Amino acid sequence: MTFSVKDLGRSPGSMRTIEEHVPAPKDFGVALIGVQEGSDMELDLRFESVHEGILVSGTANVEVTGECGRCLEPLRFDRDVDLQELFFYSDSASLSVEEDEEQHRVESDSVDLEPVLRDAVVTSLPFQPVCREDCQGLCSECGARLNDDPDHHHEVLDPRWSALAGLAGTAAENDAAPKSESDEKEES
Repeated sequence: MTFSVKDLGRSPGSMRTIEEHVPAPKDFGVALIGVQEGSDMELDLRFESVHEGILVSGTANVEVTGECGRCLEPLRFDRDVDLQELFFYSDSASLSVEEDEEQHRVESDSVDLEPVLRDAVVTSLPFQPVCREDCQGLCSECGARLNDDPDHHHEVLDPRWSALAGLAGTAAENDAAPKSESDEKEES
């Protein structure tokens, strides 16, 4: 996603704006949420020549898709992302050797906005996306959506009492069984 800045030259103060629709590249997101590859990104950018290089500022409007981190329902919403980045000229005195990898450069009279846009979009995404703030999520026992059935619950038995529950069940079965004459004589 490169843009030519040759028309700006090296004249500080010269400026150009663009409004453009471009397809989203891949990897514009994280595991649960992101911008789908090939979806439309609306860019409204300003390129301005400064002494050190080209200052790019503006907004990108993207459609974000994913799923709720609690109930796994699909999500879809628009997000406006602000960006501002200085692309240094290769011979700029401000370009230090130590920070060379972290600073973007003007190369062949053009700037590559893909890494800048990716950083801006990904950092604006929610870490834990939810369909709504009060989403109840899924039942940990059976996976049912708790938003659909708020009264959903399971009887939880303490495992320490499970042996007694088994004995109580056996005793109830014995009491319900019909007694024979020999059982009645033994009880007397």
